[in-house]
Amino acid sequence: MRGWQALFYKEILRFWKVGFQTVAAPVITAILYLVIFGHVMEDRVQVYDSVSYTAFLLPGLVMMSVLQNAFANSSSSMVQSKVMGNLVFLMLTPLSHRAWFFAYVGSSVVRGLAVGAGVLLATWWFAQPSLVAPLWVLAFAILGAALLGALGLIAGLWAEKFDQMAVFQNFIIMPMTFLSGVFYSIHSLPEFWRQVSHLNPFFYMIDGFRYGFFGVSDTSPWLSLLLVGGALLGVSALALHLLRIGYKIRH
Repeated sequence: MRGWQALFYKEILRFWKVGFQTVAAPVITAILYLVIFGHVMEDRVQVYDSVSYTAFLLPGLVMMSVLQNAFANSSSSMVQSKVMGNLVFLMLTPLSHRAWFFAYVGSSVVRGLAVGAGVLLATWWFAQPSLVAPLWVLAFAILGAALLGALGLIAGLWAEKFDQMAVFQNFIIMPMTFLSGVFYSIHSLPEFWRQVSHLNPFFYMIDGFRYGFFGVSDTSPWLSLLLVGGALLGVSALALHLLRIGYKIRH
């Protein structure tokens, strides 16, 4: 436990020492999204009854920030350690692959929740959305951050330089995030794209998170919880396996 805690603490310090870049910058970006889209679409889009578009948009932006920053934390840490060559010092320690996993994913959850909380606090006065079921909000925030943290760990193990990492983030993470219903309800889409959206796990994370605020969602929150939990177990199992065999780090 001491080794796991030391690595976890090191990963927390890694992003906290540059907090303006890793925490404050995503908060500012989310505020800009809210101001621009809220101003343009407020009087043109009505998603839920008695819920303004700005209020609808706010939980989506919070969850989007949680997911993107959780992924960025673990993936950037692993790639940075490879490029700088200091990963060898971590490999010399008697830490198990489970300790690596919990430290990297745990710190990603902390960063994701910190950014999400910052976005929520900074944008709350724009709309003040209700909080019908806070436990649902907390559950999806933690599960989503853990899932993207584990996925970022896999991406970091696979990538050997920052260019490869950028490809993974720009062509997989960003499109799946923006096509998950952050800015719209999937019921407004044509039938084909609505079915495609149901194949996107990011949709269930954001939809379940939004349910905790308004008590309504595009799909059942229990189904979303089941699918997100299953995805987390599958991605975590793969990440643990890659760490155990030393994929692309033992050569």
